[in-house]
Amino acid sequence: MNFQNSKQILFTTVKWFFICLLIGILSGSASAFFLVTLEWVTHFRIQHNWIIWLLPLGGLLVGLTYYYWGESVAKGNNLLLEEYESPKKTIPFKMAPLVLLGTLLTHLFGGSAGREGTAVQMGGAIADQFTKLFKLDISERKILIILGISAGFASVFGTPLAGAIFALEVVYFSKINLKSIFLSFLVAYAAYFTVEFWQVKHTHYNIPEVPEISLTTLSYTIIISIVFGFAALLFSRTTHLWGSLFSKYIKYPPLRPFVGGIFLAIAIAGFGFTKFSGLGVPVIVDSFSTANPWYDFLLKILFTGFTLGAGFKGGEVTPLFFVGATLGSALSLVVPMPIALLAGMGFVAVFSGATHTPIACTIMGLELFGLQPGLFIAIACTVAYFSSGPVGIYKSQIVRGAKYKLYRKLNSNF
Repeated sequence: MNFQNSKQILFTTVKWFFICLLIGILSGSASAFFLVTLEWVTHFRIQHNWIIWLLPLGGLLVGLTYYYWGESVAKGNNLLLEEYESPKKTIPFKMAPLVLLGTLLTHLFGGSAGREGTAVQMGGAIADQFTKLFKLDISERKILIILGISAGFASVFGTPLAGAIFALEVVYFSKINLKSIFLSFLVAYAAYFTVEFWQVKHTHYNIPEVPEISLTTLSYTIIISIVFGFAALLFSRTTHLWGSLFSKYIKYPPLRPFVGGIFLAIAIAGFGFTKFSGLGVPVIVDSFSTANPWYDFLLKILFTGFTLGAGFKGGEVTPLFFVGATLGSALSLVVPMPIALLAGMGFVAVFSGATHTPIACTIMGLELFGLQPGLFIAIACTVAYFSSGPVGIYKSQIVRGAKYKLYRKLNSNF
């Protein structure tokens, strides 16, 4: 290796290290601001429940904002996946403030949505701005998109390992080069420690009791994991269904969240379903110690699918946590396993099935719950992944690997 080559390698290494730090710090700071403001609007809504009746007006504001200023970024996470698969033009930076505003309005007025979509979109929009600044080519731009997803996910959930792997896995893991893997971990930790620097706290969960591994416990784990996969399938299909129905019957986009907001306000405020508005984190936490009614997970699927399908902004992942944790909690009434373990398994397994990311979800389970329930978590994520069908929450996601081959073979046989 001559001096010129060594110099070029050193320059490239320093450049990407600097890019990762910039993306990590900027995305982490954006997530920290988002988490603080999200907590504020959530607290305000809880203290002033009457504001839910204004959900239609909040929806109209979100709809008008995206219709007149955000049409190019309305696809959200799907735009990131499309630009990774077929790079065309830099993601507009306006995606970040628009999705931040839309998500805060959704949660302020009581819509049922998550937060990961917001953090990932902010991270992706921030990262892609470095394409022109550093004059990067198409392959390098793909790395930037991975870094943005990684930074956003890691910072909003406080799970850097899962965030790094999620970014790699969700964009089609088998086409990732080694440089992307290393940089994804680097930016995830940069974003994670940035949020820690701003002293923003994440929710902690605990599985105090884990049974011994036996044929009985493994059999129960496989059976309930199939149920978790079906719940993921129902969540994905429901969200897509409501989106299609709103698009078909309401041609003027800003009216979709307005009309949807009317129905949501009546259901949530009028009939007392306030536990299904917003993130639902208190319900998730309680599900680790108290058995939920069997229908809670179904209602969360309904409310979240309707909210996002109508055009409100936010993410799907925290609602997926809600669905999985409450379903696992309810199953504790019939499955002789610890309630916290069942809730924890559902927490990550439904997420795995809906996003086609079993590796990232397994790692997330280990980061959140520790190593002791690791085998149960891994089985739950893997089985739910295979039993959740070929369609996930992201329409633009390219599904490959064992799951793709399985469903292609099944389709050919029927």
